Amino acid sequence: MADKRGHVVSLRSRMLCSLCKTGQLILINILLLSLSQAKVDRPRGVSISKSSLYKPGDSFTCFDNSDTIPYSQINDDYCDCKDGSDEPGTSACPNGSFHCTNAGYRPLTMPSSRVNDGICDCCDGTDEYSGETTCVNTCREMGRAMREEQERMKQLLQEGVKIRDDYIKQGKDAKTEKRARLEALEKEKDEAEAKKNELENIKNEAEKPEKEAKDAHQKAWEEEKSLREAEKEAKKVEEAFAELDSNADGIITTSELATHPEFDKNSDGQVSEQEQQEYLEDHNSVDIKTFQEKVWPNIKDIIKFPEPEKEESAKGEATPPGEEMEEGAEFPEEAEVAPSPETKSQGGEDEDLGDDDDEEEEDYDKDDEDYEKDDEDHEYGTDEKKEEEEEEKMPDYDEETKVLIQAADNARHEFTVAEQKFKDLENEMNDLNHFLTLDLGPDDAFYPLKGQCFEYTDREYVYKLCPFDKASQRPKNGGSETSLGTWGKWTGPEENIYLKMKYERGQGCWNGPDRSATITLHCGMKNELRNVAEPNRCEYTFDFETPAACTAPAKQSEDIHDEL
Repeated sequence: MADKRGHVVSLRSRMLCSLCKTGQLILINILLLSLSQAKVDRPRGVSISKSSLYKPGDSFTCFDNSDTIPYSQINDDYCDCKDGSDEPGTSACPNGSFHCTNAGYRPLTMPSSRVNDGICDCCDGTDEYSGETTCVNTCREMGRAMREEQERMKQLLQEGVKIRDDYIKQGKDAKTEKRARLEALEKEKDEAEAKKNELENIKNEAEKPEKEAKDAHQKAWEEEKSLREAEKEAKKVEEAFAELDSNADGIITTSELATHPEFDKNSDGQVSEQEQQEYLEDHNSVDIKTFQEKVWPNIKDIIKFPEPEKEESAKGEATPPGEEMEEGAEFPEEAEVAPSPETKSQGGEDEDLGDDDDEEEEDYDKDDEDYEKDDEDHEYGTDEKKEEEEEEKMPDYDEETKVLIQAADNARHEFTVAEQKFKDLENEMNDLNHFLTLDLGPDDAFYPLKGQCFEYTDREYVYKLCPFDKASQRPKNGGSETSLGTWGKWTGPEENIYLKMKYERGQGCWNGPDRSATITLHCGMKNELRNVAEPNRCEYTFDFETPAACTAPAKQSEDIHDEL
């Protein structure tokens, strides 16, 4: 019996608790409903946040403390306060402001001069309360569309952030890989440098005997050339002496010098005694020794020798055409044609023509002979020049010197290969260090853009952007590329400098500054150059979308609400 009574008590307790909870929920709903239906008493055009500054029954103090007026003068269409704070709901004050509640959409604060101007500025239509203009409340629809767009952008942003996270991973992996490569190259570089230095010493040692042998060969050749030149000079002296010594008595006199017109210094047609004495160094006659020592240095560039005779052709005279024919051969007989009267009457003219043909043939033969003569002179001069070149050419090295040269060449080749390998390692290390110090954005999120180029085409130009490298343009219909700048730095706002890129020191404009480009980065699902403009002369702006610019939005309260 006691157990049954206890069970009933427990059941009643649970029922009472349930009723209490239900009552609490009802009370909460009633309270919320009453609050939602309540209205905050405030003048037209005043936001809820500023409603406490407008208290009915109390005086109103202007926000700039310029005056204190009765509450009844608020929104009386007369501007009492210098800052316009007493006329938030009228257009009386030129510097006043009107607040639209726009329940369901974003609140809006605008100049009070737009109140009752016939244009619906507020989506709830409260700015046109005069009734002259009917405004439909579109705040709910606009709020719904905005929320849908925000949701769409939120999803896109989330996708962009995922791609950006992958970019960050790529950048991190790339830098890890390049750091490891740099460490390996540092060891390899030390080994390559030691090898290069070793081969350089071997090269230097091999070049010493090579140089000595080459110098000795060169010296011997110079001595031989000097001897040849001396012999040539002596021969020229003898030839010149023989040319001037017309009677071959071993003495050159002034009278013999007078027969050579090249010594006519003043070009008066004769070699005067003064000119004779001048060229013979004030001697009346000279022997070959005095001629060589005193006279020859002054006349060797003046004296003229007769032209050398050309060798006769080894073939002899040409064989007459008739002798080349076989013995007993006869010319073919030509058919005799009786001359017509017309031909007979023109006989004199034919004879004249025949004479002209003979003259033309003689002229042709003469021209042909001149051509052959020029050709012979050319061949003679060419052969003589070749002989001189051969004489001036240094003879080949002896076998011992060739062996030394070959050994030095091998040492030089091995050193060159080692030196090039060392330089290649240095260049690769410099590239790696440059990459590792390059600012590729937060967490290297912009790494995948490096090494790529993107283009945008408008009506006239094709623009190219190569992130972290250069920006350029070229005519759409063909032409050379113009530099708009090379990578400079990040120039975004202080809160996020990675929103803008600056490319500087491009090709100079005519009578203007160097071209430059500013790239504004936007969040997008793919890397794409969307627009290019030139707002100022030689200053270009690019709009570039990339997932690398997508960042997770900070959590904040939505700016869409229903004001009470």
